[in-house]
Amino acid sequence: MRALVIEDDVDLREQVCNQLRAEGFALDATGEGDEGLFYAREYPVDIAIIDLGLPGPTGLDIIREVREAGLDYPILILTARSRWQDKVEGLETGADDYVVKPFQPEELIARIQALVRRSRGWAQPRLESGDIVLDTARQEVFVGGETVELTAYEYRVLEHLMLHAGEVVSKTALTEHIYEENAERDSNVIEVFVRRLRAKLDPDGQRRPIETLRGRGYRLARNERSPAPANDDPQ
Repeated sequence: MRALVIEDDVDLREQVCNQLRAEGFALDATGEGDEGLFYAREYPVDIAIIDLGLPGPTGLDIIREVREAGLDYPILILTARSRWQDKVEGLETGADDYVVKPFQPEELIARIQALVRRSRGWAQPRLESGDIVLDTARQEVFVGGETVELTAYEYRVLEHLMLHAGEVVSKTALTEHIYEENAERDSNVIEVFVRRLRAKLDPDGQRRPIETLRGRGYRLARNERSPAPANDDPQ
């Protein structure tokens, strides 16, 4: 998953980014309203964490423009403003949740993960496809009840595919959602990660959980426990 953090307090921004990286998120971050608005509108984002008091466009300005542009990814407001009127204004502008500083890091991470899951139709932290289970809270993967060890990038690829179960996900989309902006990217590496995942999730070749659609991308098998896909186009 890829998160955007717009927070002008340098220390707090770094703290939040470190917490999200520890949870497997790829990050884009800034303390400037203008740059934050550019990221929010132009970058692939799974969730945005936005402060209200920013130099340049305010957090509310950014949220308003994002929603007017038709972008529907979840937005969490992170701010020192604790009046209920500020919370109402933020939510009515288009935010999905509101956390007041100071906050407990565990609560912030739990809220962020819940927002991302629910935006994809998952109500609980366990994502399931057949007998493949991915626990987003514990960052563990099980196949037939047995633990499967994955590298960080393998986990990110599988998590993104499971969140989009039943949809076609292009290699470009996978690359954008698992790497940070300044990371060296190679979409061909995605093929390596998918090949490794198939070997670990389906060593006997019986499940075939990840389908390749030539020229389009990959699709994870969807079962009755998976939410219905939003569409069948590459992201």
